[in-house]
Amino acid sequence: MGESSKQIKIVKSARAGSAESNDILIMISPSDEIEISLDSIVDKQYGDEIVRVIRETLESEGVTGAKIVAQDKGALDFTIKARVKSSIARGAGE
Repeated sequence: MGESSKQIKIVKSARAGSAESNDILIMISPSDEIEISLDSIVDKQYGDEIVRVIRETLESEGVTGAKIVAQDKGALDFTIKARVKSSIARGAGE
């Protein structure tokens, strides 16, 4: 992946998703660096992969600083990406 030319700044806390089965709740807030905290029912099997998807989505969207708290209930990659993108848009005030 190339370096993104756009830069998005997170200016407020926001959330997307739910804590329902097969979903993920993403809570984003301003930070100077990328911080990701994950609570997942499948952490042992897929925790590293979920964190990687979150980090790559943040980077591809141009976010260089954000604190993410994720509560996963078995979401698939496309759901994780969608929830992260929604939280970014809301946290950037878009």
